[in-house]
Amino acid sequence: MSYRVHWIALIAVIAASFVILGAMGPRIRSSAPPIPDRVVTGDGRVVTDGSAIHRGQNVWQSLGGQEVGTVWGHGAYVAPDWSADWLHREGAFMLDRWARADGAKGYAALSAERQAALRERLREDLHRNTWDPDRREVRVDAERAAAFDANAAHYAAVFRDGVDAYAIPPGALVDPAQARDLAAFFWWTSWAAVTDRPGEQVTYTQNWPHDPLVGNRPTGAAVVWSVVSFVLLLAGIGALVWYHGSRQEPETVAHELPARDPLFGFHPTPSQRATVKYFWTAAALLVVQIALGAVTAHYGVEGAGFYGFPLAKVLPYAVARTWHTQLGIFWIATTWLATGLYVGPAVSGAEPRLQKLGVDLLFLALLVIVVGSLAGEWLSVERRLSPAASWWFGHQGYEYVDLGRFWQIFLFVGLFLWLGLMLRALWPALRTPSTSRPLLGLFVLASVAIALFYGAGLMYGRQSNLAVVEYWRWWVVHLWVEGFFEVFATVVIAFLFVRLGLLHVEKATRATFFSTTVFLAGGIVGTFHHNYFAGTPAAVMALGATFSALEVVPLTLVGLEVWQNIRFARADTWVRAYRWPINFFVSVAFWNLVGAGLFGFFINPPIALYFMQGLNTTPVHGHTALFGVYGMLGIGLMLFCLRALRPGAAWRERPIAVAFWLINCGLALMVLLSLLPVGILQTWASVETGTWWARSAEFLKTPLMDTLRWLRVPGDTLFAAGALVLGWFVLGLATGWSLERRSHVDEGSTEVTPGVDVEAEGRA
Repeated sequence: MSYRVHWIALIAVIAASFVILGAMGPRIRSSAPPIPDRVVTGDGRVVTDGSAIHRGQNVWQSLGGQEVGTVWGHGAYVAPDWSADWLHREGAFMLDRWARADGAKGYAALSAERQAALRERLREDLHRNTWDPDRREVRVDAERAAAFDANAAHYAAVFRDGVDAYAIPPGALVDPAQARDLAAFFWWTSWAAVTDRPGEQVTYTQNWPHDPLVGNRPTGAAVVWSVVSFVLLLAGIGALVWYHGSRQEPETVAHELPARDPLFGFHPTPSQRATVKYFWTAAALLVVQIALGAVTAHYGVEGAGFYGFPLAKVLPYAVARTWHTQLGIFWIATTWLATGLYVGPAVSGAEPRLQKLGVDLLFLALLVIVVGSLAGEWLSVERRLSPAASWWFGHQGYEYVDLGRFWQIFLFVGLFLWLGLMLRALWPALRTPSTSRPLLGLFVLASVAIALFYGAGLMYGRQSNLAVVEYWRWWVVHLWVEGFFEVFATVVIAFLFVRLGLLHVEKATRATFFSTTVFLAGGIVGTFHHNYFAGTPAAVMALGATFSALEVVPLTLVGLEVWQNIRFARADTWVRAYRWPINFFVSVAFWNLVGAGLFGFFINPPIALYFMQGLNTTPVHGHTALFGVYGMLGIGLMLFCLRALRPGAAWRERPIAVAFWLINCGLALMVLLSLLPVGILQTWASVETGTWWARSAEFLKTPLMDTLRWLRVPGDTLFAAGALVLGWFVLGLATGWSLERRSHVDEGSTEVTPGVDVEAEGRA
């Protein structure tokens, strides 16, 4: 059948979406908060300058950047949001100074009427835009200059002496000049957060963070576009259900399953067998990542220790969290890349010359990137590298793209090596007309996008404006990880099921085209929901709120996918041999609905995110979407490929069943007992008092909040135990202890038959 209409629809959606996304780039750059050459007082005294702000940005990056507190709400959640914290301290300092000038002991000693008058004076003073584009300078009054000096001294002490409540160890930053530069950068981020845009009554960050003391409150646009997003979500769900119900959609599942496993008698090619080490490595990285997650979470309650052991002396919080997030990306990507390398020869039936050598070289390159980037990040945080060297070989300071620029370029090249290996393996199938070629075309499109869009992380420099950095960073995090990897995974799963004869190829292709088109229609421009308050104009909020609501719409039909996979898992045929990989696909669908859908939309509307940005509601979405969807998918693909490489081997299934339930139940408990309650209470505090208070040590160290953070232990323990069992199982497929000894599975059977030593057959 012809898929011309499907291709036109998909290409039109992608083209139109990237026109919108790309057109906003120059506007974001031109309207970003300016970095002045000088900040001066009325009498001409220079408080700080543009060079200091840029140097401070680089010092912040080398310390861990977004892995130590947040700026504009993006980053880690133990230390304060430095923008909100600086702004509130600055406002409180100025109010006290004015009150004492009037003869009072301080602001708190004034009458309510006098306090209101001073707050209005403060609002006008801070919101007034004194940026002079001709002289490239910002003018501040004497009180604000004094507040700068006071805050600079405070933050110098924080990073010099350490603060357990922030998980910042003593000696994190001892150079006074670098501390002063860091203060200049923090000041600039808070200046952008409170200064009105020229000709508007809205700050550069759309009035974020919430702080009534300085006059930062939600904008009208945040309310209006939130309402629009609610209406569009309901309309989109209604339209999709109407469309689905009005069409006599053909059943994608094959009516008659093959009598035997199509992979019986299949002899893996050398390059396919070479992918096994990718899966071993991914399983090991998964275990290490979860262990680091437990350490990172514990720092939130004990600061610099791990159950009394001074772990921060060798593994500071910034390093632990950096490695935790980076390893998550590394192991998930490794499983997906290995699956692609496995699928290539399986689809074409051909093994290109020297393909195994290429797979082996790519594996070595990935190992070098992982080890080199992690080592560089530790050296950077430990102050063993200069800020400039840290940018190249240590820590870039931006969450999820923390690795140094050298390692980032190395990985970009590695992705194109992977793409080349994929395309040369697929080329015979691409040249041959077949019913599966359109599905193969989608697979190639997603593969090219994976290699290409990681390059968005190279579009900013060491001293680029933070608003511009955030624009490009989310191209990587949202488009690369959440966008085209999801498309790639959808197509790969369809391929694998078609290869096993479980799905009709034509019907699976139509369903894949439809789901991909609908998802990308909202997903590409929906990237902007991450940029509402990152120094961007109101148009970004309008686009992000509108299109991110549409991202949730396809998830309303996720139940159909769930039941299809459950039917496969329960099939009383040879398909049962694949039931645990399929069960992980079921959990992907569940967490896609809960993590990406419910918890994603929970924080997506602008008015919700205005109060929730930088709070623990974000890791609720992050854990359930990143691990719940992409992590579970990586595990499912890994198990599927390991199963398909040796379809006749009998697995000991109890360990994988235990791992499945421990991981899923542990993730649910982690969120429901700790992260979600902490996030909701923080949101309440943010609404009633301000963002600075919701992120303060005084609030987070209350007995109730401490108890809730300790309640992560049950979920984390189950989660970690499940990962250990899974890692042990995968390793056991190589050593033999995860296989039924002297057993096999006959063709077309679901039962284990004794009589064949699986270890004598060779190990996967």
